[in-house]
Amino acid sequence: MKGIIAAQAHTVNDTCTDCGSFVDIGAVIDEHDTLLELQFNGANAQADADAMSDRAKARFSQTLAKTVPTDSGVSLQLTFDVSAEKMIFQLENSL
Repeated sequence: MKGIIAAQAHTVNDTCTDCGSFVDIGAVIDEHDTLLELQFNGANAQADADAMSDRAKARFSQTLAKTVPTDSGVSLQLTFDVSAEKMIFQLENSL
């Protein structure tokens, strides 16, 4: 257990002596981490990016979406209102 505590970052408060799984939520969630960038490639890149954008906006109405053409397809930039929305969207969509 001492080795685990010594190896962890100073932002982690690991106090569980049985499982070592308790952390400060602030070490996991950054309140300013609201931008999710996704890359889409291939012939359907724009359509796939648009579908993902629509899914994000339907789930969280304040989400802003921007597509940027790249050499190999499209980059989708989703900006969520708060970081928790970004995390929930990532979990719900296996991203």
